[in-house]
Amino acid sequence: MRLVGLTGGIASGKSTVSNLFKDAGVPVVDADVVARNVVQKGTGGWKKIVKAFGDEILLDNGEIDRARLGQIVFSDPSKRQILNRLLALHISSGIFWEIAKLWMKGCKVIVLDIPLLFETKMDRWTNPVIVVWVNPETQIERLMSRDGCSEEQAHNRINSQLALDWKKSEADIVIDNSGSLDDTKQQFQEVLRKVSEPLTWKERLRSRDGLISVVMCTAVGVLLAQKNLL
Repeated sequence: MRLVGLTGGIASGKSTVSNLFKDAGVPVVDADVVARNVVQKGTGGWKKIVKAFGDEILLDNGEIDRARLGQIVFSDPSKRQILNRLLALHISSGIFWEIAKLWMKGCKVIVLDIPLLFETKMDRWTNPVIVVWVNPETQIERLMSRDGCSEEQAHNRINSQLALDWKKSEADIVIDNSGSLDDTKQQFQEVLRKVSEPLTWKERLRSRDGLISVVMCTAVGVLLAQKNLL
């Protein structure tokens, strides 16, 4: 099984590339979706957040006001660390469960769409690592346009993350999303070709079919050994 890491920065276009993988039929585990699920009303993650940040971050229906919570943690690094620490185990467990379900289905290639791939050290489990990069000016413009925030707010949100240029330097594959969508799609086709190459023998052993083969070979070996001993 091949686990492909996909990450980037805010407003870099990572979600666009993630959707291109989905359209191409490659299964994607989206950490943002997992994160939303683990903080739904009544869950363990929800209880921890309410205890740490108070009832003022709740909507009238009891769900967490993600916009309000985002404003709090993006403006205060210490509170952002608290939030990450509270949810880290819940999110990582959710991600591994989604991987397990796809593994049981026999999927050979799985994309892990994780914004904090490097921060959570999950890049050690993925190969290759794809970083969706965009130049700083375009990133600021897109973030302001997307979220309707001021330039100062956009800078604060970008600066709250690891530098995108650093992530780029750590990547196995870089997709430059500074240009048009067509340009990104052209780059994606080459990336898709690379991640769809035949699995290595180590990756085969990690797949469901590989494990079944190992178990069957081991069972045959045991039976033959027992027969020779009789």
